[in-house]
Amino acid sequence: MAQLPPQTIQRDPQLFYWILFPITAVMILTGILRYYATVLMATPPKRLEQPAMKEQRSLMHGVALRSNFHALAAPSFKARREQLTTAYESGAYLKDPERRGQPAPNPMTDPGAMDGMMGMMKNNMAMIIPNTLIMSWINAFFSGFVILKLPFPITIKFKSMLQAGVATKEMDPRWMSSISWYFLCYFGLQFVFNFLLGSDNAASQMAQQVQGMAPQAPNMFGPGVDADKQFLAEAENLAVIDHYSVLDGVEERLLQDFSK
Repeated sequence: MAQLPPQTIQRDPQLFYWILFPITAVMILTGILRYYATVLMATPPKRLEQPAMKEQRSLMHGVALRSNFHALAAPSFKARREQLTTAYESGAYLKDPERRGQPAPNPMTDPGAMDGMMGMMKNNMAMIIPNTLIMSWINAFFSGFVILKLPFPITIKFKSMLQAGVATKEMDPRWMSSISWYFLCYFGLQFVFNFLLGSDNAASQMAQQVQGMAPQAPNMFGPGVDADKQFLAEAENLAVIDHYSVLDGVEERLLQDFSK
């Protein structure tokens, strides 16, 4: 079977200096500026009062007990479960016991909730505005350019991703357009930011998106959350646990290991 000759395109070598390098440099500098802008706009966390801290830590105590019950002996687990279940059902850990049974307060009237929403809006604006400006800049000056060819073969399914802005059907999928290079930098500069700014940085847009989508423990105490319902649900979760311990029969297992 005859193989098709490799496709060659006469590409100006100056494209590397006037398109590929400027886009990469702008993406790196934008990520660094985003990091420092996020640091400057960050709101310092407010110190929680003792009742609120007690409420949160009490619920996390029940979650920790439910997640690690197999490390406790049966009497120890039953004593802890009974103590926490009784306290959860009686509302002993609530910071506002007098509001028990009432609907959760409106988060728009809570200054702490407003500060949290303002912080989220600042982070979103710090990510949306630079992306919009960079995309407009690339579309205005570099649209339609083919800047490089990947050194490894890829399938035709990557053609639409690597050749965005270049409407050709016969071009080899390994050729990449300027818009596609922007998206590649968008997803692939995390290691550069880790090297320049450290692993815990706010420059990575993908890291921010994943962090925003992942469930976190503080969301259990966010605005509009009824703490009493959280306690009652955790009490039910503890009540249905069928306890077992990793220490059950440990002597027999140890003797069997030594006998082998």
